[in-house]
Amino acid sequence: MPAARESLLDAAYAALARRPWPAVRMVEVAVAAGVSRQTLYNEFGGKDGLGRALVRREADGYLSGVDRALTGAGDAPDRLVATAEWTVSAARDNALVRALLTGCWGERLPAPALRAVPSVSAAPAQRRADGPLPSPADLVALVRDRAAALLTAPGAAAEESAELARGCELAVRIALSCVAAPPAEGGVTELVRAALDRRL
Repeated sequence: MPAARESLLDAAYAALARRPWPAVRMVEVAVAAGVSRQTLYNEFGGKDGLGRALVRREADGYLSGVDRALTGAGDAPDRLVATAEWTVSAARDNALVRALLTGCWGERLPAPALRAVPSVSAAPAQRRADGPLPSPADLVALVRDRAAALLTAPGAAAEESAELARGCELAVRIALSCVAAPPAEGGVTELVRAALDRRL
């Protein structure tokens, strides 16, 4: 029931925007999605399963945005800047993404257990809703490794690849610092560009 699953996740996300997760009721989510409560329980097993699937969907959405930024137009620094901008924007607009990136799971949010995850290059189907969710350190490593894989020129020397990987991690960590403490004028773009100009 892919359509029912997405409707339920949309309804749960909308409910979470209105009230803290502990106050979100399964029956309200089912009614808002236009399905029976039994369908909700069949699909997710319970509220913990629904919360875990919701967090997984938002993590996958964030990682899909990372892929779009990394495969966009421009040279490696341009794409790393786009990735940093996406990271800050996604965290600003989505409390679940912000919690995934910072590890700050306030009492308003579902807070599923986090474990090591498969590579970001794995297809979303391989990063199942019931599978492990990334910790902030996992996300940094996933984005860094994906960026390095996509941006390294074929046949590049190992030293060049390692330097690019360090630049990728630097861009991601600057973006995360901007999530935690928003920068002044120029924002994340100028910070990442200045750092990358010295490295790449």
